[in-house]
Amino acid sequence: MNLDRETDPEPRDAYEVFRTLGTRWMDNDAYGHVNNVVYYSWFDTVVNHYLIEQGVLDIQHGDTIGLVVQTHCNYFSPIAFPQTVRAGLRVAHLGRSSVRYEIGLFADDEATTAAKGHFIHVYVDRHTRRPVPLPGPLKAVLEKLI
Repeated sequence: MNLDRETDPEPRDAYEVFRTLGTRWMDNDAYGHVNNVVYYSWFDTVVNHYLIEQGVLDIQHGDTIGLVVQTHCNYFSPIAFPQTVRAGLRVAHLGRSSVRYEIGLFADDEATTAAKGHFIHVYVDRHTRRPVPLPGPLKAVLEKLI
């Protein structure tokens, strides 16, 4: 792992697709900025919205589901209500049954990430919770984000 890449802000062109997210009044904490737990919620929202939009995640009836097994975030500058967040998404690693998603969060129209992080999904059978190979359509969608 390249630690410089992990700990330094990145530009917008480091990400493949973007989603716009709003901050909410309740997201701010006592210190006047968005609380760290909200960032992880944004990560999950960006990834799952993209997968649903691409038609490769059926949250109600799909046989395969992604379980988060690792997550991480580095913070560079604060985000606060009422700012708009632009979330960039890419795939850093595509395994047999796992994916490392990387997400960059940009405050308003800032050129570099206010925060960035990753999480790893292991894809499992919905009923047995045992790892399964990535379904072909899912893998094809994710390969576009590498």
